[in-house]
Amino acid sequence: MSLIKSISGIRGTIGGKPGEGLSPEDIVKFTAAYASFIRDNSSVKTNVIVVGRDARLSGSMVSGIVVSTLCSMGFDVVNIGLASTPTTEIAVTGEKAAGGIIITASHNPRQWNALKLLNCHGEFLNDAEGKEVLRRAAEGDYTFVDIDAIGHEYINTTYNRRHIDSVLALDLVDVEAIAKADFTVALDAVNSVGGIVVPQLLKALGVKNIVELNCDASGKFAHNPEPIPENLTQISDLMKDGKADVGFVVDPDVDRLAIVMENGEMFVEEYTLVAVADYVLSHTPGATVSNLSSSRALRDVTMRHGCSYSASAVGEVNVTTEMKRTGAVIGGEGNGGVIYPASHYGRDALVGIALFLTLLAKSGKKVSELKATYPAYAIAKHKIQLTPEIDVDGILREVKARYAGEQITDIDGVKIDFADSWVHLRKSNTEPIIRIYSEASTMEAADALAESIKHVIESIAK
Repeated sequence: MSLIKSISGIRGTIGGKPGEGLSPEDIVKFTAAYASFIRDNSSVKTNVIVVGRDARLSGSMVSGIVVSTLCSMGFDVVNIGLASTPTTEIAVTGEKAAGGIIITASHNPRQWNALKLLNCHGEFLNDAEGKEVLRRAAEGDYTFVDIDAIGHEYINTTYNRRHIDSVLALDLVDVEAIAKADFTVALDAVNSVGGIVVPQLLKALGVKNIVELNCDASGKFAHNPEPIPENLTQISDLMKDGKADVGFVVDPDVDRLAIVMENGEMFVEEYTLVAVADYVLSHTPGATVSNLSSSRALRDVTMRHGCSYSASAVGEVNVTTEMKRTGAVIGGEGNGGVIYPASHYGRDALVGIALFLTLLAKSGKKVSELKATYPAYAIAKHKIQLTPEIDVDGILREVKARYAGEQITDIDGVKIDFADSWVHLRKSNTEPIIRIYSEASTMEAADALAESIKHVIESIAK
């Protein structure tokens, strides 16, 4: 059993003893701590919190506990039911709520679930806020209300449609161009909430030919739900047979978007943001942002448009903070997460699909031809296991010193930028591991760079 507590929420495997997995007792404790924090700190003085969930098997059970706990803390709950993470974020501002809880373990397997915690802007809590929620949970620093102050639950299932309507209303989404292109689109929604909302979006965009894979929102995931190449063989094989012009894959809560080319090959998650940013920048020049572990291709495309790029620490809240600081017109993460402020400050696969289809329709190119117009990079992901007594922070300081002649960024671990490649080292918060992300023009070169850094770390550790 696993239970992971972080600033953005709590996630764990269902079952087990309290404190070992995501048990009902843990759900109550962390929901109550969050409600207590919201009551004391929300800038919106309403008594409403929004709750939405993905379709995973434990969702109904967890939702029932969360809703009841919020009511027992004196909050009224607007329960939007089966809804994506971005839909729930939009519902928070739509309801002028004090906060929101998204019940989803994102790309984690079926035995996991989680509580993602939102502020009144429909955005994730920052570091200090998240730590305060964890403190209240650990110390039992919350109080349930008496009988006359118990909150009420209100069901509102209109937000999937409202979300779709908001995407259609975006200035850079061209429904007429998409409809005229007469695309055949394949979709793998891993039997979660994307199977409900993405086909509705595609039809609203004028797509008449949709090949649906795993679009039954039963929560019985047909494959590992993380949208990475090794898990996407079904849609890849379908595309190789020439069954569709483009394939889309979303994770269970629909905040990440992977694209499959017409030849069955992966567009690569890193390039979802790159392509969408290219389209946005061609119409609305401005700054872009991604995290330190995302592809350099976004920086290159941004500079091609004569605009400025900056990198944030890893984590959606860090990306959105940097986007607000720079006034970025587009940003996100290399895991297929597109954040488009004209819609809202959250990763949103629906926005990504609509903007990408508009780009594809207007370009007149095949997806593979479009991909060929972008800088070619490959990212390798490695890790190095160390012994518990080793000073990981000390190792990172020494690595930074050894590469002082290169461009160094240390806002989140240590990133070393070379002329034609980079490597990013981040320590795990839970175990003596350094995660190594490296990018170069080929996967072989990226792997070689990671191995060379491993040797440096091993020499320092000795």
